[in-house]
Amino acid sequence: VQLQASGGGLVQAGGSLRLSCKASGFSLDFWTIGWFRQAPGKEREGVSCMRSTTDSERYYLDSVKGRFTISRDNAENSWYLQMNSLKPEDTAVYYCATGPPLVSCDVSGMNFWGEGTQVTVSS
Repeated sequence: VQLQASGGGLVQAGGSLRLSCKASGFSLDFWTIGWFRQAPGKEREGVSCMRSTTDSERYYLDSVKGRFTISRDNAENSWYLQMNSLKPEDTAVYYCATGPPLVSCDVSGMNFWGEGTQVTVSS
């Protein structure tokens, strides 16, 4: 199982980025898929998660609600995080991850992780 995250970069405050995660070695069916981030000196936190079989039940960290949108494309074995109105406090390494279908958007519940992609938002 491999997860490959991409799409990070440097952007000014108010800008947008779209992160992508491509999974290989397994099917997206019946999994929880999500995005996590870790800023320097802070613990890794769940940013957004959803079930791979439904567009309902999307979880968002309070601080990103209304700005970030998670989506998936099961045919491409991929999921995405559209990040709009970015703020300097969104600066972090972002990771995609996947876990069993009934877990919450929590680091401890994820089984597989991709390598991170750096997102830097300048003020």
